Amino acid sequence: MEKRELGKSGIKVAPLAFGTNVFGWTADEATSFELLDAFVDSGFSLVDTADVYSRWIPGHVGGEAETIIGKWIKKSGKRNKVVIATKVGHLMGMGLKSEKGLAKEYILRAVEGSLKRLQTDYIDLYQSHQDDAETPIHETLEAYDILIKQGKIKAIGASNFTAARLAESLKVSEKYKLPAYQTLQPLYNLYDREVFEKELEPLCLEKGIGVINFYALACGFLTGKYRTPEDFSKSMRGDRVKANYFNERGLRILGAMDEVAKKYNATPAQVSIAWLVARPSVTAPIASATSIKQFNDFVKGVELKLDKASIEQLNNASKW
Repeated sequence: MEKRELGKSGIKVAPLAFGTNVFGWTADEATSFELLDAFVDSGFSLVDTADVYSRWIPGHVGGEAETIIGKWIKKSGKRNKVVIATKVGHLMGMGLKSEKGLAKEYILRAVEGSLKRLQTDYIDLYQSHQDDAETPIHETLEAYDILIKQGKIKAIGASNFTAARLAESLKVSEKYKLPAYQTLQPLYNLYDREVFEKELEPLCLEKGIGVINFYALACGFLTGKYRTPEDFSKSMRGDRVKANYFNERGLRILGAMDEVAKKYNATPAQVSIAWLVARPSVTAPIASATSIKQFNDFVKGVELKLDKASIEQLNNASKW
């Protein structure tokens, strides 16, 4: 299977990342183990998580997803077959200001929690989960420099950064000879195109930043399972998906996807993944699955090679 480098990190991965925000939530521990085994056995390696997953669930405190991954690593013995990407910066704890952000002291403390939960000695890709305007950029990068020198992390990435702040961070890295972000994790899919393509994509291509975009399937909308107003009542994310995607443009995109899917005897989800994989700027789109059936759909999407006409048809239907 094709391997792509995460920026200039030297870390190479197949063009699909497994999103684990569902672990311990809509996918229990046994299902999560089964999915991780299937993911690795299919030739993939990039497992994306975050310390905060899944704090938003009543009774959860954060760290649930990392804990499940750690248990799987210990049980399976497959640590050397996965590239672990986790994140720091979102609110942890009970609303304490000290339990979030990108301050040096907090990062150096938070990484220890992630390492313990993941049951590993190192993290392949440690990502700033969101920008922190209150902390000087060089302070954040100094923390990462310490961790890289200690061997606790291999490379760093940014998530949810604007183009301006990512560019500024890269300049600080160069000026102070500090580690530079090798990846960006932006919102990007066949519907959500404008912000990434207009502002972030040119920068990523220029600077050689790897892109591991989240919401590759637009919270499930691009799977085609939401077709009528009634469909939204069947999902926990239904109201959100309806508000963001159920409109004239969204339906136009679904129509184009249906036509392309019919052409290749594929599903809308496969077409969505294939469109992303074909994008020159994208390294590995992130997709979450709660069943082996869903996961197998994603694998077929990676394997699907769209011709130029099909890509153009999808581009036109989703133009911004």
